[in-house]
Amino acid sequence: MFDFTLHATEGAARTGTFTTPHGNVETPVFMPVGTSGSVKGVSPEEVEGTGASMILANTYHLYLRPGHELVRELGGVHAFMRWDGPILTDSGGYQVFSLSGSNKIRDDGVVFQSHIDGSSHLFTPESVMDIQRALGADVVMAFDQCPPGGVSREEAEVANRRTLDWLLRCRDRFQVLDDDVGDGKQSLFPVLQGNIYEDLRLEHLRAFLDLGDWDGMGIGGLSVGEGKDDMWRVLEALHAEIPDGLPRYLMGVGYPDDFLGAVARGCDMFDCVAPTRNARHGTAWTAVEGQINLKAARFIRDREPIDPGCDCYACQGYDRAYIRHLCVSSELFGARLVSIHNIRFLVRLAEESRERITNGTFQSWSRDWLERYRASKEVVVEQ
Repeated sequence: MFDFTLHATEGAARTGTFTTPHGNVETPVFMPVGTSGSVKGVSPEEVEGTGASMILANTYHLYLRPGHELVRELGGVHAFMRWDGPILTDSGGYQVFSLSGSNKIRDDGVVFQSHIDGSSHLFTPESVMDIQRALGADVVMAFDQCPPGGVSREEAEVANRRTLDWLLRCRDRFQVLDDDVGDGKQSLFPVLQGNIYEDLRLEHLRAFLDLGDWDGMGIGGLSVGEGKDDMWRVLEALHAEIPDGLPRYLMGVGYPDDFLGAVARGCDMFDCVAPTRNARHGTAWTAVEGQINLKAARFIRDREPIDPGCDCYACQGYDRAYIRHLCVSSELFGARLVSIHNIRFLVRLAEESRERITNGTFQSWSRDWLERYRASKEVVVEQ
């Protein structure tokens, strides 16, 4: 039910098809993030209109509100979100560990306080599997410890050991739940840690592979404060050892230049809140001008679309002058239009990446694209 077929390669860059119970996903793929059951400010129909094939939801947020059992009662996360395509749920580990001032990490799990009402909760590998089973996403992520950037080797080793222990418990609980239901409609991805230490990353990977077969591999703990050179070095080391038949999910990475850099190093699946978060500050991505802040005064009379080469709903119907007015006036429609554009921008980037890899021009095209993008990218000032 979960298969990955590799179609073409150019260097480390790959195209493939990931098969799920809710449809096929062509890779490389960008997955918009619907943290609390919604891609912020954008309807499911509008997300589908961007060409997105798979989206993300978050275990931590849906557990706290409205509650995983209520989501189960209402038909599962697909029916709840009105999304018929594939869904992946993050384990919530990143959110729990980011609450560094209010959590307590133990070998059995993590005690944390709700950001909503301050109530105390315990996430264990078993409970996280139970929650994700209730939510019913296609792909569920193992509970892992994600250390922040800049941790010592010793701290990274502790997180690796704990993540491996938790993966064993996740796998055991997942198997029990799968045997009880017997439908095989969920796939469990482990999450590689190791921070910027290549040997720890590879040691973790080999331990995961020794445990048996997986349908895919999450790569966590990158884009958490380390330098880009460190991220690229780690991805290059992992590419050489992750089996070709496993889709590689680089968690939390989705800025355009990072996306192309990671595709060039063998990554297949990506998610990031940046398209909608940036949109709420009036920040848009363009192919020619790079990253622009639509609140800037220079757009006050600009009758061009956000990105003249874009086919999204926003660019086909509205100009920069109007969208600037909406953004500086804090009108919700402005953030919605820029969100639709930014999501479509990344989906188009994934589409063109697949096309370029297939015809063998990805390396030269991406190099030229990145040079143009980085040369023109504005320094964004949030207002």
